[in-house]
Amino acid sequence: MLHRLTLRVLPRLTLAVTEDSVRRRKRLVMLVPGLVAFAIYRIVKRADPLTDPFLLLFVSGLIAAMTALLAYRVGRRTGFAALWEEDGGRRLGWVTGWIGFCYGVQLSLMVLALLKILAGYDYLLHPDGPAMMAIIIACTSVARDAFEIGHVRRLQRDGQPILTFPDGGALRALVREQPGILAGWTLLAGLGGALLAVGLSGLGKGDDALAVQFALISLLAGSVALPAYLSGQQRSGGWVAAFGLLGWPELFRFWWWPGLAFAATYYLVLAGAVAFLVRPDPIPGSIHGLIGLLVTGIMALYCYYLGYRRALEDRIQQQVPTSLLRCPFVFGILSKTQAVPTDGVVPPAGVALGESGRQG
Repeated sequence: MLHRLTLRVLPRLTLAVTEDSVRRRKRLVMLVPGLVAFAIYRIVKRADPLTDPFLLLFVSGLIAAMTALLAYRVGRRTGFAALWEEDGGRRLGWVTGWIGFCYGVQLSLMVLALLKILAGYDYLLHPDGPAMMAIIIACTSVARDAFEIGHVRRLQRDGQPILTFPDGGALRALVREQPGILAGWTLLAGLGGALLAVGLSGLGKGDDALAVQFALISLLAGSVALPAYLSGQQRSGGWVAAFGLLGWPELFRFWWWPGLAFAATYYLVLAGAVAFLVRPDPIPGSIHGLIGLLVTGIMALYCYYLGYRRALEDRIQQQVPTSLLRCPFVFGILSKTQAVPTDGVVPPAGVALGESGRQG
């Protein structure tokens, strides 16, 4: 779900995909696939009631994959022949396979786990309602994100400066540049999450244990996200000093969203995979610990990266005219020479945490 975080935390991308004209088209793009997914579900249900979670996830992933490719094409405003020529098979494969199939499966697991943990509505006992919601919600969410990515790609093809395309390429580059810092944040946060999860594993049984884990691991991972994000910005004085520079309302908003919200989302995806695919009874402390490690580690890694990219984009966009950024030669030089923040530039407090990210 890194693409979703990138689209909503980095202001340039957020503004690009939340313009009024884009929003209107996006609502239609989400509505139509949702109705089609419901119709497909009703047809498939006649042949198989989708009581097997593996089959349900496979069907949901296939629908999401087709939806992602079509929504991406709508966002790009071009035909499939031009898509293949301009974007290539690798990018279209990423859109179809990752943003479509894999992301759709993750969202379906999230829906099933959410219904089980918070509503007591277990798919394994009552498959019809959860299965329908898992397919439809995954399909509409994939359509939204694929459309937004296609729109960003269209702006990039039209010559607008897109410094961080939401495909994870910038994260892989950062891992190569700063492996030690990223490993430190990821492992330290992951270890803390694992220890907390193992320590809590004796509290409650069954769904009660999952509810306790869900609440406390999400709180820890969401709380780790904020200092990791501020550390990624590499301000003078470190992330601790940033707490004194920024107001508490801005800090709270980032902690709440995306910190706590995405921490809860990652926990639900992993808990859903365990509860519906592995199905241990009861869930051992080692699996709770693994989930805690992954949730807190991922949040620390991703938020450090987002803070780094936010600082880089603020510095480049404040210092260089947009017309120059359209030149690939100039952009390539700037991306290399300003890859590591050294001057401690602090963006205005009102936008320092990307609180506009929840729009659209």
